[in-house]
Amino acid sequence: MDAPPIVLQLTVFACGGMALAGAASHKIVDGATSKALFSIWAAISRGDCNDIKQPDFEQASLFFPPRDSIPQSHLSLMETLWFTEGNYITRRFVFNAKAIATVKAMAIAGKPGVRTSRIQALTCFIWKSFVAASRAASDSPKPSILVEAVDLRSRTKPPMSHDSTGNAFWWATAFVNPLGAKTELPELVETLNAATALYETDYTQTLQGEDGFETMSEYCNQLEELFSLEKPDIFAFTCWSYLGFTETNFGWGEPFWVALMGKVGPAFRNLTVLIETGDGRGIEAWITLDEKRMAILERDPEFLAFASPNPRFSSL
Repeated sequence: MDAPPIVLQLTVFACGGMALAGAASHKIVDGATSKALFSIWAAISRGDCNDIKQPDFEQASLFFPPRDSIPQSHLSLMETLWFTEGNYITRRFVFNAKAIATVKAMAIAGKPGVRTSRIQALTCFIWKSFVAASRAASDSPKPSILVEAVDLRSRTKPPMSHDSTGNAFWWATAFVNPLGAKTELPELVETLNAATALYETDYTQTLQGEDGFETMSEYCNQLEELFSLEKPDIFAFTCWSYLGFTETNFGWGEPFWVALMGKVGPAFRNLTVLIETGDGRGIEAWITLDEKRMAILERDPEFLAFASPNPRFSSL
């Protein structure tokens, strides 16, 4: 690994405020592990050693044994999924509680048997906007794939400890053809519900143990086959709203704002990270898209009817 596994920076402003930034390699940690690291560090900083939960460094490798070698085709696929050359930019959009409630109501309109969370409804609303932006940006719309990060810790059998460290997540994958009829919000919610429901079945158990790699390999083979036929648009989503970053207290109080770094490198991906606002009622969507689609999204009246582009925040 050429790059350091973790980088930290503390910035002290003239007003006395501070910003603590951290970046870690996703090869070794996921969001839950990053939060555990900050929680332990914060407890030590406060002098509250009784509040330290010892991380489990072994459990993840017992549930998901490491492999000595991985097919090059799978490595190439993951590289393509994670990093694509392009002019990517990141923008912050905020959805207040009223907007989220309206989006959630729209997501189940006419579907009395469909249930959804506000996070899932908002995810599908943003995905719908991406599909529209892609259609406007191209004369020949591509199939659209949503991949949503799923924490496997609570879904294994038996459940893993929340203090288990590592990169213990996999993808829920939803697929739509923009030329078809199922690109309205309620239909997208049903599609995503079906993808995430898979992790409430015995599927997660097939990912475990020595034979678990075969299940993951089959997932990669299916994506490779799809890519060989046509190159779809891929939009990744992850939610940090339940990780508890806003509760991290180093001794000077809880942070009044948790944010993402606002700039990415020349090779990145279409990625949306959802984080709760300081009052816990709204959601910030940190969206990274290529410049062409972002320009379309920023002018989309249907999207902007619910999303506020980069509003000011207050520490009060």
